[in-house]
Amino acid sequence: MTISRRDVLAGAAAAAVLPFLARHARAAALPRQTEVVVIGAGAAGIAAARRIAAAGRKVVMIEATSGLGGRCMTDAAMFDVPFDRGARWLYNADSSAPAKLARGVGMEIYPAPRGQRIRIGRRNARAGEMEDFLATLVRANRAIGDAARGKPDMAAANGLPKDLGVWAGTTEFLLGPAATGKDLRDLSALDLLAMTQHDAPSACRQGLGALIAKLGEGLPVALSTPVTRIVWSGRDAQVETPAGTLAAKAVIVTASANALLSGKIRFAPDLPKRQQEAAAKLTLGSYDHIALELEGNPLGLSRDDIVIEQSRDRETGFLLANLGGSALCQMDVAGGFGAELSARGEAAMVAFAVEWLARLFGGDVAKAVKRTTATRWNDMPYALGAMSAPAPGGAAARKVLMEPLGSVFFAGDAVHDTQWGTVGGAWESGERAADAALRKIGALKPDVSAAAKPAKAKRKAAPRTLDPAIDLLK
Repeated sequence: MTISRRDVLAGAAAAAVLPFLARHARAAALPRQTEVVVIGAGAAGIAAARRIAAAGRKVVMIEATSGLGGRCMTDAAMFDVPFDRGARWLYNADSSAPAKLARGVGMEIYPAPRGQRIRIGRRNARAGEMEDFLATLVRANRAIGDAARGKPDMAAANGLPKDLGVWAGTTEFLLGPAATGKDLRDLSALDLLAMTQHDAPSACRQGLGALIAKLGEGLPVALSTPVTRIVWSGRDAQVETPAGTLAAKAVIVTASANALLSGKIRFAPDLPKRQQEAAAKLTLGSYDHIALELEGNPLGLSRDDIVIEQSRDRETGFLLANLGGSALCQMDVAGGFGAELSARGEAAMVAFAVEWLARLFGGDVAKAVKRTTATRWNDMPYALGAMSAPAPGGAAARKVLMEPLGSVFFAGDAVHDTQWGTVGGAWESGERAADAALRKIGALKPDVSAAAKPAKAKRKAAPRTLDPAIDLLK
């Protein structure tokens, strides 16, 4: 999943930058007890809370920031079109719950553009070069799958062919950072193989962040209320916050793996070593947007054009130009290079984007730049990264973190076996955790869906192929 907020440092309060975002909620005073507490009001938390409320049980979301959406955020004020500072795409829209719910709340889902331009220096790739690139990309993706299948988990980079030639840099960027936020050397080959095949992505006309926030409207939520400690047992739990302590029969934790490892939420008793080690294998990759408003279309591109380059090194990205027919252009940087660039600050990120565009298109791009912003999700105090992506050797970690821990259940984009790192996976994991919590409090009968699991397992084990035209963004 990708994200962004303007120049926010790790210690800054999120409330200072959220007023312009479409993140509304029914703020509630923190009660002293409820049946289920959901920690976090992103896609997973909202999905879980909706499920529990629909079952007629008492639920309260507790959110550390001042609005709904988590790593899905839409800025509807800064530019002339909604700008998703967080995740942008929904995959498998025909089966994705947020996509199916969108129409009912007045939101429009539309297919993202297919295909992309490839720049080789200052020209577009020719037809033969495009064919060569696509063949190289498919060959590399299959090689990773062949190397991983039936063997101990390893880094995805270990399966790459050594003869990718001039397309090596672009191939590694698209299969690794652009798709998962991590370089292939930092990514599990087995989990990459297990990922559900994505169909063409879809976006929300009003912004994906606006959609997720809309789906959370009406749910009871305590905003600007960070959880400091969870006291848990096999019977019940207590959730401690600066606003007081809330007793519950079950707790669903949707905090990111990085936030869990940061110690911002303490557990009593401590989170078992087994769960801590699992979270350490499911950390978040780096993925940021650099937004430039370019007056007069100096790049000569069409509406919603996607541009990548034949990259010579890791210092690359890709461009979504003229979003929605506006002057807004968005360059995305990810992986190890993206993390290094983000750490240098917003000014450095914008400067890199301008230099990259000038190198590929010529002209004085800097003169056309009006408003700019850049995301820095690695520094966001309650996220500490973009989307979860499994480390080498982490193929089994997901199942460990999915296990109930007494009265505590985990959800989020890290806790989905085949849709990890996506909004749809986070949403589905929230619904699964809600069902588990409802069974825990006696509101649902024991799980009878086990018979359906073998079919899912077969699909999960199927070879994964990546469509380079659509699988660019999480």
